[in-house]
Amino acid sequence: MTDTERPTLHRSLGFWALVFYGVGDILGAGIYALVGKVAGVAGAASWASFGIALFVAGLTALTYAELGGRFPRSAGESFFAEQAFGRPALSLVVGWVVLCSGILSLSTVSVAFGGYMSSLIPGLPPTVAVIGILLLLAAINFRGMRESSMTNIIATMVELTGLLIVIVAGALFLLRSPEQSVAATIEASTAVSWTGIAQGAALSFFAFIGFEDMVNVAEEVKDPGKNMPRAILTALVVTGMVYLAVVIVATSVVAPEALRESEAPLLAVVQHSTDMVPPRLFSLIALFAVANTGLLNFIMGSRLIYGMSRQGLLPEPLGRVHASRRTPHWAILAVLGVALGLALSGTLTYLAGTTSLLLLVVFFIVHISLIVIKRHTDSIMRTFCAPTLVPFLGALTCVALMPFVPLNSLLTAGIILSLGAALVALQSRGRATRRRDL
Repeated sequence: MTDTERPTLHRSLGFWALVFYGVGDILGAGIYALVGKVAGVAGAASWASFGIALFVAGLTALTYAELGGRFPRSAGESFFAEQAFGRPALSLVVGWVVLCSGILSLSTVSVAFGGYMSSLIPGLPPTVAVIGILLLLAAINFRGMRESSMTNIIATMVELTGLLIVIVAGALFLLRSPEQSVAATIEASTAVSWTGIAQGAALSFFAFIGFEDMVNVAEEVKDPGKNMPRAILTALVVTGMVYLAVVIVATSVVAPEALRESEAPLLAVVQHSTDMVPPRLFSLIALFAVANTGLLNFIMGSRLIYGMSRQGLLPEPLGRVHASRRTPHWAILAVLGVALGLALSGTLTYLAGTTSLLLLVVFFIVHISLIVIKRHTDSIMRTFCAPTLVPFLGALTCVALMPFVPLNSLLTAGIILSLGAALVALQSRGRATRRRDL
């Protein structure tokens, strides 16, 4: 089969399916566990931390919206960097960092899924649940984007329902309790230091991660030049409003100190607000959120590997598409193998700060890429154009948040970047060897 006869990915995602993909990826598992961590450093001003993180994410989303419309390709960040700088080594490192963040997240949420499932089904070994969920997600991914999209839409509606339960139950509780109010929370937030708010923003930034994954399914989107920019911005606006409402209600209903100590902070808010929602039901909703995050990370990772292979940055077989299912089957198997190994090792600890730091570096490079591309290829037709100031301001805000990431995240990030550099060195050596052979 020649290159022109090779099967390609199937364009099955319309605007609303893409919006649900983005909302489902952004909502995910992060907000269900992250509120307590942010409250631990930002206290009553957690809403301000989330607001700052939303602002930074919004700038980055505007940059992604323009680049996603200009270049609707899988392995988006890697492709953007290559278009701007023409350096395959930089493209490979960028793709590697994004890929690692996605697979680390997939492995960790699968472990979290195992823990949740074991609590719902006593006696079920967590390992069995971990293997089962990863195999199920791989099967859905292999089956096709249409099936993956439908699964995502259902799970997104479930996890969004859980957050709406928190908002409504918490709001009704506040109406019945005049001694506790949103106004009191906002007043208490004035006593929080700017350092605490900034540290909370660095942590809460992880909760907004997900919109960048949307560009990695661009080759499966209908009319991506038009739909991609609108869907990215719509998904971030929807999730941003929900997050701010959840955070301000949560810190008004339950003291930030109590949220910090809780392993399930949103469940604590619901239990404190009402006895009409069974704890097991809310835990089941959280289970859907975790599984949905895993599915979307799985899709992103496999499409990123596929896109990098098609760019010649990874081995050619990883860029092949199954003839009948029209999905990147070898890339899916690669993600499954790595995720299983990490999840079953028992040594993986997910740090939101590490993922935030890695992606802040990537987002900085993406902002700079847009600046360079605007200068050299501004004549390219596009359906969306971010204001000229956006990539400059976005790059600065990404750098400004980096120092507030937890220090223990630096080691993990350093190891991942070092492995990326080693991968570049091996790639360069392989190319040099092939040239000598010729």
